[in-house]
Amino acid sequence: MTQQRGGRPGYGTEPQATPGARPGHPSRRRVLGYGLAGIAALAVAGAAGFELIERGVLPGKSELDQLDGACDVAAPDLTRYAEPGPQYDGTFQSAARRTRVGYTIAYPPGHGPGDRLPLVIALHGFGGNHKTTISGMTPAQALALRVAGRPLPPMAMVTVDGGGGYWNPHPGDNPQAMLTGELIPLCQRKKLGTGKRRIGVLGISMGGYGALLVAEKHPQLIAAAAAISPAIWTSYAQAKAANPGAYASAADFAADDAVTHAAALAKVPVRIASGYGDPFYPGVQTLVRALPENPGGVPAQLYFGNGCHTGPFFTAQEPPSLAFLARHLTTA
Repeated sequence: MTQQRGGRPGYGTEPQATPGARPGHPSRRRVLGYGLAGIAALAVAGAAGFELIERGVLPGKSELDQLDGACDVAAPDLTRYAEPGPQYDGTFQSAARRTRVGYTIAYPPGHGPGDRLPLVIALHGFGGNHKTTISGMTPAQALALRVAGRPLPPMAMVTVDGGGGYWNPHPGDNPQAMLTGELIPLCQRKKLGTGKRRIGVLGISMGGYGALLVAEKHPQLIAAAAAISPAIWTSYAQAKAANPGAYASAADFAADDAVTHAAALAKVPVRIASGYGDPFYPGVQTLVRALPENPGGVPAQLYFGNGCHTGPFFTAQEPPSLAFLARHLTTA
């Protein structure tokens, strides 16, 4: 069983390192291998899309997968879930994004439209959309999982198209305003995420950064946040070199830097998971050091272990991340 920072039991099944700990730290051979593969560009693969592989900066994720078994993770048993509840696709014209966006609403087993439920907003990675947000399963299947032998408490999930702008405002495209001003009201009209602190946010890669950013910007709205392999850069120059479209300007990076504004999470419980072999791992460590001591009044739940920025790690971390959110959403 993993341990949260501060010693509270978590939901994972493998040992965890605390910030600054050395066990499992990438070896010199691995670092050299990453250098040969183009680590400066940051490979972003799996459910998050093939951001830099598509840009031709990296030859492919196989080079990463072969380094000392760095990407090997135990696959979760995704067959142990109840009969999934229904899920529905829809679209709406977003004034904030100035385009029509798609979304999916999924319900837990035994529930459907009209039921009043807590809500998880799930944010997709770079190159993804509302249909590819969850790695390895559908949103409805994710809500039907059994974690540590127990079914998840009932909650709904919504996914939505956020574009490729890293869930932060760009000229003519503001996914943050879309989430808070359009998507959440749409869901609340359906009795989802109503009441005090009944909304959680989950994301992978770009979406992991986005989940933390939403919680930082709207701590009065978000009850808990879970970030899997969050794409954390520590400078605008670093971000621009890897993805010129991630931020519109240096000023925008400063305004939406998850590390700089981590203190805003003082009242929001957070879970963060990252693999030792993930190119974003150093940035995640910087973020962790900036977190408030006890966000939301409890220690942050942190998972660091074997794994890379790839689908297997994402999928393995979804069940404990959902259990973490469920605990905070259903006991609020």
